[in-house]
Amino acid sequence: MVQKIRKIAVVLMAISLIVPFNFSRIQAAKAEDTTANGLVQEISSLDKEIDAKKKEIEALQKKSDSYKKQIEAAQKKTVSLSTELAILSNKIAKIKIDIETTEKKIETITLEIQNLEAQIQEREAEISVNKDRISEFLRLIYRNDQKGYLEVIAANQSFSEVFDQMKYVENLQADLQSVLNKIQELKASLEEQKNQRENKKVEAENSKLEMVKMQSSLEEQIVNKEGLLDKTYASEKQFQNWLLQSKYEEEQINSEITSLERTIRQRLEESDEAFSSGQSGSVALSWPVDPSRGITATFHDPDYPYRYIFEHPAIDIRAYQGTPLKAPAPGYVAKVKNGGQKGYSYIMLIHANGLSTVYGHASKINVQEDTYVIRGQVIGLSGGMPGTPGAGPLTTGPHLHFEVRLDGIPVNPLNYLP
Repeated sequence: MVQKIRKIAVVLMAISLIVPFNFSRIQAAKAEDTTANGLVQEISSLDKEIDAKKKEIEALQKKSDSYKKQIEAAQKKTVSLSTELAILSNKIAKIKIDIETTEKKIETITLEIQNLEAQIQEREAEISVNKDRISEFLRLIYRNDQKGYLEVIAANQSFSEVFDQMKYVENLQADLQSVLNKIQELKASLEEQKNQRENKKVEAENSKLEMVKMQSSLEEQIVNKEGLLDKTYASEKQFQNWLLQSKYEEEQINSEITSLERTIRQRLEESDEAFSSGQSGSVALSWPVDPSRGITATFHDPDYPYRYIFEHPAIDIRAYQGTPLKAPAPGYVAKVKNGGQKGYSYIMLIHANGLSTVYGHASKINVQEDTYVIRGQVIGLSGGMPGTPGAGPLTTGPHLHFEVRLDGIPVNPLNYLP
């Protein structure tokens, strides 16, 4: 019985001290409310800005889609100078819109990061306030526990008041548990918002890289348009003559590669067991150049700028002028073609199991025919800059034209790369 009275006394003393404690925190609470209101207003303002940016992005996306439809419609028309110029003009306009859209996306992501940071501050402030409340409550309980129970009982008029206040204490204990639960919820929310912030930062960096690629693509399309005008003198007749000549040269190169591979592979298989048939296409290839700068044209790319001349039998990997070209697998140097200042230069390697590779627009060749190379060996340097040695006439910017052939037939290189 004495022990129960002592417990009641401790709790009642805690209650008697909670009221003055709350008054002492009025000023602090007002300051906290001011900070919280400021954060709420900031978050609301950022939400409005984000919504406005998203509407701008939607409008730009509609413009981009419109240019895309115009490009697709023009591609279905008969090949002519005016059609090709219209396609290039629309591509240039579309890329400009896409760049502007990406800039708006980056601005939106930046605002979303600011919004998340404000929400994080708000959650951290809430957690701090709730921790302070719990700490103060526990300190009061501890201090009251040091007082004698007779002193506490003497402070009350009757036992009915004691029991009334006991009920009130039970409610306070429930509130305390509620505050603890609230802190757990806030911490979980805080972690989620921090993760979202980091994801947004990654998204922003990726968007910036994408914009750099689009800028390069824009420059290439402008060069392509200017080059087409320069080659044809804006004459339809001159364009058709250039078109026929380009198709003939491309067919000559393809025929040369196909015939040469067939002859050399037969000779190799007769003299070298490493090049015997085996399982066709089982050779794993490494990237001849770093692919991180992107692929500018895919295998049989419908948007390839010279598709009206030939179906693109390769992938074009964006690479700086003069980037080392590395053999993607052990192989035999079947052909090196130095096109000189104005012609097309390429290197052809023959690998085991029916595979061969071709490296176009080479600005320098480091290997000789009828020699062997190992994986990773530098066989030449990339090119493709219009007007430079080895670039040839059909190029819009520095890159590597990379072909993979299976039994002499072009196949998608991406199926053989990691």
